[in-house]
Amino acid sequence: MKFKNIAEAFNHYMNSTVADIEKRAAEIANIIDTDAGADIASLNIELDGLKQAKANVEQRAATQAAGFNPITGMSFETRASQEATEGDVFASTEYRTAFFKSLLGQKLTTFEDAAFQRAMGIVEAEKRADAFNTVTSAAAVLPTATLNEVVKKARTMGGLLSVCRGFNIPSKIAVPVGTPASKAAWHTEGTAVASETNTVATVAFNGYEILKVFSISAAAKKMSIAAFESYMIDELTNCVMECIADGLVNGTGTNQGTGILTGIAWDATNSTTFGKTAGLKYADCVKVVGMLKRGYAAGAKWAMNNATLYNLFYGLVDTNGRPIFITDPKAESIGKILGFEVVIDDNLADEVILFGNFSYMGYNIPEGIIIEVSRESSFKSGLIDYRAMAVADCKPIVSEAFVKLTRATA
Repeated sequence: MKFKNIAEAFNHYMNSTVADIEKRAAEIANIIDTDAGADIASLNIELDGLKQAKANVEQRAATQAAGFNPITGMSFETRASQEATEGDVFASTEYRTAFFKSLLGQKLTTFEDAAFQRAMGIVEAEKRADAFNTVTSAAAVLPTATLNEVVKKARTMGGLLSVCRGFNIPSKIAVPVGTPASKAAWHTEGTAVASETNTVATVAFNGYEILKVFSISAAAKKMSIAAFESYMIDELTNCVMECIADGLVNGTGTNQGTGILTGIAWDATNSTTFGKTAGLKYADCVKVVGMLKRGYAAGAKWAMNNATLYNLFYGLVDTNGRPIFITDPKAESIGKILGFEVVIDDNLADEVILFGNFSYMGYNIPEGIIIEVSRESSFKSGLIDYRAMAVADCKPIVSEAFVKLTRATA
């Protein structure tokens, strides 16, 4: 059958199946190859019509699969995409996948693109990234689930970060933190009861930037989303969270968080020493526990580095010859000293021992973690650079909740 033009061929085949169209196209190709007297011009017209008819059939099939509604002019896929990104877009599965695909340079689906575009919109993105005045529009906020995984993994690594109080509040805002109050008393019927005014501590965190740039091979584009997310969690835990963990102990408070060693005024009321030559004694440990003010003992812990624990406490015994450090393999913890749990933090210097309630030491990450990718900065080396940036702070909340023990200098 000969067709005068492409439109005539298209109209003839537009209601055919894809299989029938491909079968006819194969027949035409065979005719052209084997029949020297074939009408090539007519056959080419028919091939063009077949090509357009096939594209039309596939487009209609895709539209039907998406559930296109001719009344609303919207497919079910589009509506589902909108519904999937309602609420906290940063906590959605679609944004989480889109986030990592965008870092890898992979193509986004309709769902993912809708979530990512909403997250990068003016209202949501600026609200959570307004503190990052150096971040370009290419930056994206770390998904909530991934950020939670980073913090969770950092806490399982031990150290003071695992026992200090974490906040997610705006910077420069004072937040009240309750301190231990006295217990209730028995009441004699008919008598007046004097009211007690509780002492409430407040904490106001500043905003200090934490930056880390790491590079990986461009071959990472072929990584799976799960593998790349796992890699990012490891990197962010090792760089951003380790920075905060060190700041909890040694932060100077100048362009960085304030650590427990520098943020508390240590004097004779909250610190003591053990003998320079005689070494640590049982009586020194008992004295430290006795120095902690009332109300903070519930939940109090010892903090020191690994060397201090085994060099000073491991062989120490009480007046009856019983070891004061008891390992606790059943609870899978380090152990206890005089009944209080031990926290190992290697950011603490040797022979610096802290005892107190570390829920009164806090850190704050108000804006989450923002990731930015650059494929130009390492052009010659074939690497892709990723920049992680967070605004954070840390500081002691209540100074009287801690006691320090160190070796005497003389």
